[in-house]
Amino acid sequence: MSFEKQGSDGYVSRVPGVRQKTLVYGSRTMMVEFLLARGSTLPFHSHPHEQIGYLVGGAMTLTIGGERHEVRPGDAWCIPGGVEHGAEAHEDTIAVEVFTPVREDYIPARQS
Repeated sequence: MSFEKQGSDGYVSRVPGVRQKTLVYGSRTMMVEFLLARGSTLPFHSHPHEQIGYLVGGAMTLTIGGERHEVRPGDAWCIPGGVEHGAEAHEDTIAVEVFTPVREDYIPARQS
């Protein structure tokens, strides 16, 4: 999967209303910031990476393995690899998530 156009601020969008920016990555982990616009939906999906997250601001419903969770600022979660999950933003929302192993598809394109 390829990114849509990357803005000069480093954010990219794969899903309408959802922007993401890879903040840092090492050999085994990666940290990514997600900005979800009010009313946006992150479709259900799964991947082999373990994913832990922290809600910085906003409000959303996070569904993990069929269980719905109302998430508010200060809440955190862990999604095991291979478990289906998705989200609905009820307000403009900021989340920071860490993936392990590194998601190769989230490594920013190298600038020449």
